[in-house]
Amino acid sequence: MIVLKLGGSVITDKDRPETLDGDALERAADAVATALGEGGERLVIVHGGGSFGHHNASEHGITTTEGTRDAAAALDVHGAMKTLNQFVLGRLLERDVDAVPVHPFSTAHRDAEGDLVLPTGQIETLLADGFVPVLHGDMLANAAAGGGTGGDDTDGATVVSGDELVASLARDLEADRIGLCSTVPGVLDDEDAVIERITDYDAVESVLGASESTDVTGGMAAKVRALLELDAEASIFGLEELAAFLEGETVGTTID
Repeated sequence: MIVLKLGGSVITDKDRPETLDGDALERAADAVATALGEGGERLVIVHGGGSFGHHNASEHGITTTEGTRDAAAALDVHGAMKTLNQFVLGRLLERDVDAVPVHPFSTAHRDAEGDLVLPTGQIETLLADGFVPVLHGDMLANAAAGGGTGGDDTDGATVVSGDELVASLARDLEADRIGLCSTVPGVLDDEDAVIERITDYDAVESVLGASESTDVTGGMAAKVRALLELDAEASIFGLEELAAFLEGETVGTTID
């Protein structure tokens, strides 16, 4: 059981609004199709927002904690993510990968404490039927941000990041491996060398910076924190290592 995230900065040009990186997406789809063609893998894919979701969320001032009660704003973000999701699905289907969408806005929410609640019955059923569920960063109803009782402009729907979805899926589906495909070859130290293994956040905190592009979900630091809390071994790696990761090789930075 593998949970794989395709970073938004990998499959889009994150500095240009709603711009796909078609070549990178093609390469990612090729790697997935080859791995599944060899058989034996159950795979759930999550993709980030890149220049589609992050741009629109930033324009409206929406983050994982700052919400909106403006339906048009929520639909701007969700609509952009559905568009990107269709690109991802299309490339996979062209390679005979039985990919199907699962939109978090329709299936998940945040509870009164702000924690993600993502039911997995639908996903487990799709996996059992041979499909590859493809989720994405999205908007979410948020009980912790007002729950429909009124309030100021921070109430209402908030963003859910791809990293949050990966963590939730990995726990609930009891993933064996977790992969985060990024624009960097792993977590880098202060000399831009790949850190081979991370077992403690404090040991690397000083070298973890925010994303240089528009990112409303926390950057590398948030990724490492979330992955350290999981039981399954996780890897952060570049696109050129995606095929090797799916073949079971140790690549990039291992987090456990």
